[in-house]
Amino acid sequence: MRYFIADDDEAIRSMLEEIIEDNDLGEVAGVADNGFTVTARLLNMKAVDILIIDLLMPIRDGIQTVREVVPAFKGGIIMISQVEDKAMIGSAYSLGVHYYITKPINRLEVIGIIQKVREHLRLQEVIHNIEKNLNVLNIDKPVFHPPSVERNMSIMTSGQYLLTELGMISESGSSDLLAILHYLSTCEEQPAGQEIPPLKDIFAHVAVKRLGLPSPEPNAVKRETKAVEQRIRRAIFQGLHHLAALGVTDYTNPTFEKYAPAFFDFTEIRKIMLNMQNNTRGKTIPDRLCPQIHINIKKFVKVFFLASKKALQIP
Repeated sequence: MRYFIADDDEAIRSMLEEIIEDNDLGEVAGVADNGFTVTARLLNMKAVDILIIDLLMPIRDGIQTVREVVPAFKGGIIMISQVEDKAMIGSAYSLGVHYYITKPINRLEVIGIIQKVREHLRLQEVIHNIEKNLNVLNIDKPVFHPPSVERNMSIMTSGQYLLTELGMISESGSSDLLAILHYLSTCEEQPAGQEIPPLKDIFAHVAVKRLGLPSPEPNAVKRETKAVEQRIRRAIFQGLHHLAALGVTDYTNPTFEKYAPAFFDFTEIRKIMLNMQNNTRGKTIPDRLCPQIHINIKKFVKVFFLASKKALQIP
């Protein structure tokens, strides 16, 4: 992976460069002390994979710079700043920023986020290659219903795309959701009125597959089933938070309008949006006092499955 660092603080640039090189995360292809010199042409010429950019810089700030380089620059973007204004953070996410790091910089946090963005870019490349291959195969050919193996590959591609749109693809629970999607796509038809199996059965199936043992211990299955549920719950909350941030910035944001009402209960989205708005007004709310958010896993899994099928027009 190749990185470009834009920050007017030389100490921050040096620290980030050291973190990247010391942890074998790739190489730094270039640096800049202001946003004006950062262009999509420069990033693409240097074959940059990830842009790490400060929010507050002279001449042109990080938000303006990101707006200029996207969509011509297809790589990942990590924004860093000491500013904690939720509206500004939401604006950054809406422009295509993958993650936002608050200063002072924490070495472990930087490493973790860079690894998540790297994984996100790898998945994007896999999706792109699959779509490219499918397009080549479908040129001048009649439409037909693909065999189950091809059908599963396609629905997995669709699922990865949806998780990317929801801002969840880098979460560990996204792999569990994709495993669920694969399982549901291979299930036989459910009884009338039951579109998916009970959640406990779905989680148990994924847990057994993850353990990878012929006859796993019941206690091991129970522990892994609980772990699957917890990872999925955290991933769904990340998606909820991502959409709420988009909604706070722009209530008419196409991604927010398309996915928020379909995947989540609007009451829960509204709680997070109000919390974000209160924070921007200086009314900081401690985490322990934040409103309890109800995560409806069953609804999310059901909509995720049906939306993945619909995207491919699978009967």
